[in-house]
Amino acid sequence: MSLKDTLRGTGVALVTPFSQNGSIDFNALEALLEFVIRGGVEYLIPLGTTGETPTLEKSEKLDILNFVFEKVNQRVPVVVGVGGNNTSEVLKDLEDFPLDKATAILSTCPYYNKPSQEGIFQHYAAIAKNSPKPVILYNVPGRTGCNITAKTTLRLANEVDNIGGIKEASGYMIQSMHILKDRPREFMVCSGDDHVTLPLIAAGMDGVISVAANCFPKDFSEMVRLCLANDYTAARGLHYKLLEGIDLLFAENNPAGVKAFLAEMGIIQNHFRLPLVPLSSEIHIQVKRYLSTLN
Repeated sequence: MSLKDTLRGTGVALVTPFSQNGSIDFNALEALLEFVIRGGVEYLIPLGTTGETPTLEKSEKLDILNFVFEKVNQRVPVVVGVGGNNTSEVLKDLEDFPLDKATAILSTCPYYNKPSQEGIFQHYAAIAKNSPKPVILYNVPGRTGCNITAKTTLRLANEVDNIGGIKEASGYMIQSMHILKDRPREFMVCSGDDHVTLPLIAAGMDGVISVAANCFPKDFSEMVRLCLANDYTAARGLHYKLLEGIDLLFAENNPAGVKAFLAEMGIIQNHFRLPLVPLSSEIHIQVKRYLSTLN
């Protein structure tokens, strides 16, 4: 079965809960896992950008993965974030991470280096060759400073074995449509932007890897399922119900917004590792006000 079938719907890019002393709060992580699984999300993604991965030690990443696999116990698929801007280090992570229970890996476009499109192609070709699991490309130029063009995405999809899809978070609707128009039949394309998930599924995407599904798993995953079933009338109701909340998630930075929501919901504590800090009090008040309208 292709990733396009296995991962159709909503994946949640999990936050990493911290305690006040900065250590990983595994009790809160377990509570979050149960909350989103009960909420109906189709799959989970630990060690993504939303998980504050740049501030995690490698030993902590291994601990998180082992914990997630144990607690999830194959109830839903798990896609592991394995990326970076040092190709050889990513290849070493592929050797060291416990990936036997993973469905796929999600690997971000190299950041800061600003490679050419040929450099991006060769980076992913090396990862795909060495990965024991299918590779999902992750295009997020707002964070990486480098866009994977539609031409490069399609070249990777057609020429490189073991590349199964892309999380497309460029915000370029026309680019997304060119990928959808010419992709191989089994190549998964999912949204990486909660705000525009509805129109992107309407254009042909297979779902979303979502931040919002951490705190709104039931409504957001149902909205995605309605879109995939072509029931856009019902889907629009949930989309607009959540729109202000999604605005607040990204008002200052991610994951400051989603951690504020989860803390107000009693699922995690509102702690971060520098350079990230909590939401400003002004935005946090708006989070509380919005939650009160949902309840």
